[in-house]
Amino acid sequence: MLAGLQNVTFEFGARTLIKNATWHIQPNERIGLIGYNGTGKSTILKLLTGGFSPSSGTVEKSRETTIGYLHQDLLSFDTNDSILEVALGAFEKILALEQEIEVLGKELENNNTEKLLHDYSDKLHELETLGGYNIHHKTEEVLQGLGFANSDLKRPYKEFSGGWRMRVLLAKMILAQPDLLLLDEPTNHLDLPSIEWLEKYLQHYQGAVVIVSHDKYFLNRMVTKIVELYQKELHIYNGNFDFYEKEKAIRIDLQQKAYENQQEYIRQQERFVERFRAKATKAAQAQSALKRLEKLDRIEDVNVERPNIRINFRVDKVPGRVLVELNHLSKAFGDNVILKNAKAEINRGDKIALIGANGKGKSTLLRIIADSDNYTGERKWGHNVEESFYAQHQLEALNINNTILDEMKECGSQMTELELRSLLGCFLFSGDDADKKIRVLSGGEKARVALAKTIVSKANFLMLDEPTNHLDMHSCDLLIEALNKYEGTLILVSHDRYFISKTANKIWEIVDQEIKEFKGSYDEWVVWKERMERGEAKGENKAEVKVEEKDKAEAEVKAKKANGTMDRNMKNTPINKELKKEMQKQQKLFAKVEEELNLIKQKIQVFEKDLANPVIYANKEQFLQLEKDYKSALDLSSNLEKKYEEIFLKIMELEEKSPQ
Repeated sequence: MLAGLQNVTFEFGARTLIKNATWHIQPNERIGLIGYNGTGKSTILKLLTGGFSPSSGTVEKSRETTIGYLHQDLLSFDTNDSILEVALGAFEKILALEQEIEVLGKELENNNTEKLLHDYSDKLHELETLGGYNIHHKTEEVLQGLGFANSDLKRPYKEFSGGWRMRVLLAKMILAQPDLLLLDEPTNHLDLPSIEWLEKYLQHYQGAVVIVSHDKYFLNRMVTKIVELYQKELHIYNGNFDFYEKEKAIRIDLQQKAYENQQEYIRQQERFVERFRAKATKAAQAQSALKRLEKLDRIEDVNVERPNIRINFRVDKVPGRVLVELNHLSKAFGDNVILKNAKAEINRGDKIALIGANGKGKSTLLRIIADSDNYTGERKWGHNVEESFYAQHQLEALNINNTILDEMKECGSQMTELELRSLLGCFLFSGDDADKKIRVLSGGEKARVALAKTIVSKANFLMLDEPTNHLDMHSCDLLIEALNKYEGTLILVSHDRYFISKTANKIWEIVDQEIKEFKGSYDEWVVWKERMERGEAKGENKAEVKVEEKDKAEAEVKAKKANGTMDRNMKNTPINKELKKEMQKQQKLFAKVEEELNLIKQKIQVFEKDLANPVIYANKEQFLQLEKDYKSALDLSSNLEKKYEEIFLKIMELEEKSPQ
């Protein structure tokens, strides 16, 4: 065992956060520590590191165990040293040894004794054994993996923003290779490529790792055990996050039944006591029943900790088919060109995830769409568009003299105070928290208020920049559910792959200063990307190039016709009639399948709307039939999607074969 808790209770003032918790961390374990915000996950990490002392019980740790702890408070650290020097601080012993060798080397210049030579040789051998000649290369490799360019390595640490500072400290921590690595929300400040790099690095990490994260994708790939802090107790699940969710559902069901049975037992005993405590013949029995109730170990109601609240959108106006049109869009920061003559279009019903590495211009593009950043080119709003933009700078628009509830009331959502308080509960403001003044809130709390304001607006077009950064898993799930029911259009920037996979039907990337669109979900985009990297989609690539070349060729032909200079040889180019016939056939079939797919998707939307109507559930036969029709529609949609893709690939193949 590296470290652990033995019957630990921790009290914060009058509030008990952890009660009789026992947990042992073994070497090489990969553990996800989860729970609602504010329940005490960070407290447990601080107990393990000695930052807090338990109210009762013991924190156990081997004398030889080294612990690395990455947490948000580290951002207070500041220095003029370069980020390379800060990260190299992981190798304290080696750096001290290098200094000793340097001193010995200077002494040898003036006093070349056998003892000094021997000491110098021993130190060099020790340096080699410790891998001292490789630390600069290793450090640079890790920093580059976390998104830093070579030119950044010599820049002072203090020049970087909080997110980039956290990356430096993460690099330093994983380079130190402690026996136990404690990571508190490590993905919060990482872009997708950096998260993927961290995943690969941690998979080969030789120590134990405990991760606190709301990123389900990350947990699924990283951990083999889940420890949940729930109702002040630690519950251990031997599996990844998917396994935990299934097992948790079973446990909750059992707990709920046990709770209901106990409540019934309590009611019976209380009725007995109330009925017979005044009767002399039954008084002793009544007293005995009362004592049993007092000693009873009460089972908690599973719904006490976080009620299942729903977030509902209201959209007043239906916009036109095209909400935003971007033409000849260009944007640069000095020599750094983000966009150049880019074009794109956002249509009604689009739910777009804008993804890519940090520094590629995702947030910049979002600000351009929101018309809150300068650019060259054209950005056109469509008809009846009512937009709402959530970004970190929106925090400045909050009225610091308002309470959270007052700020929500001013949104014009027409929600009742009870509805607004319920909604604020989803964003981690429960009870009296809603009456707090904006001025006393932390940055994260203000961000949640701004997000809640965005959500309750009646906008038919949402622009969201990292909306899940300050939410826990439960709140993320509620937001996902709300966005899936949202009848408007949205574009979002997020590093949370689970969130993206559950909300987006299109993927945008900024590649070569252009906006590249992928029509499909994030999971489909990942598969397509992998195929491209493996070279399996070379045919599709070529086809795309061919289509572009064909368009250019057609434009040239038209121009020559207009000038009366069309080459006669082009007129005489032989045409493969069979190929042309097959192409026409596939294109007709493609159009037919596309039409069928659109129709079935419309049906699915109708079914989903009906299933959301509580009246349906009152009629069992009607509900069962509707559920059956809905499932059939989903199966048909899936089959049509596969057929759609097959025909598309076939057309691409034929395009490649056709003469240009």
